[in-house]
Amino acid sequence: MSKFLVAGVTQIETIVRVDKIPVNYAPLTRVQDSIYTAMGGDAYNESLALKWLGDEVTFMSIVGRNQDFGLINPPDRRITLSTDYIIPQMQETPTEVVLYDKQRKQQIFEDIKDLRENVYDMNVVTPIAGACDMMVLANANFCRPFAKTAAELGKPIAVNIRSYNPEKEKYNTDFLEPAKVLYFSDDTLSEDPYDFIDRMASTYGTEVIILGQGSEGLILFDKTKDIKAHYKTVKTNEVVNTIGAGNALFACFLHFYMETGDSVNAIKNALLFASYKIGYMGTSNGFMTVDQLEQWRNLIWGIKKTPFEEHGV
Repeated sequence: MSKFLVAGVTQIETIVRVDKIPVNYAPLTRVQDSIYTAMGGDAYNESLALKWLGDEVTFMSIVGRNQDFGLINPPDRRITLSTDYIIPQMQETPTEVVLYDKQRKQQIFEDIKDLRENVYDMNVVTPIAGACDMMVLANANFCRPFAKTAAELGKPIAVNIRSYNPEKEKYNTDFLEPAKVLYFSDDTLSEDPYDFIDRMASTYGTEVIILGQGSEGLILFDKTKDIKAHYKTVKTNEVVNTIGAGNALFACFLHFYMETGDSVNAIKNALLFASYKIGYMGTSNGFMTVDQLEQWRNLIWGIKKTPFEEHGV
């Protein structure tokens, strides 16, 4: 078990299943069980996944002043997140609407409200950061001081950059430069993926880079182990909704990477974790158990327990 401090966005997400993107105009479309609304956000989802896997998680975020905290921990969910460090100081909680179709295409509408103008009280962060094993950050404005604090304390940082935009790279240097682990999606990538990874690694000295490629799988780069390899997706479930799969993959990778230091075994577990996740509606539902991960891992790759697992570490 590792201790993670996770900082990032919490938002209200509405997910809508459509026949095809782009959507054809119709004055009314009525489809049963096609719209789902719940709390979400990259960091929120990653916190849930890490806690599900048995890690100790302190989640720090900012929401609207009138936010109902009951939505953060709905009564039918088996795990809960502490809300002690979720600060209700924004005018409203950020919201997002995601349209998705059978071809895994997505169209996202995002309203971050006044998030950019808000700051987090760092006085409460330093003592908790000093006791954690890793800080997992979103590249939100209020998370910039977290990256600085982590660097000062010598704590490893993992950052979910999400969609890469070359025009905004200069605004992300506060996260890119100190990060030990970076996660990107190739949704908006215009350059060759291997060239992109080489450029990121050489520019920022990043130890581990994961480039998600949707249904094509991902590329894993590990500088220490001299690895740069493509991994295909695996199938453990029928696809219902791919939204949140990247968050689940990233969190699962960090769990096993911090536990064993083995990036290859960690990414294989993460691929399994994400493949099961896409069989469920909602970004924070459908997490595979550790026992299920071991069974599927051995079935597909024939990987036995690591020395850490053998001795119950």
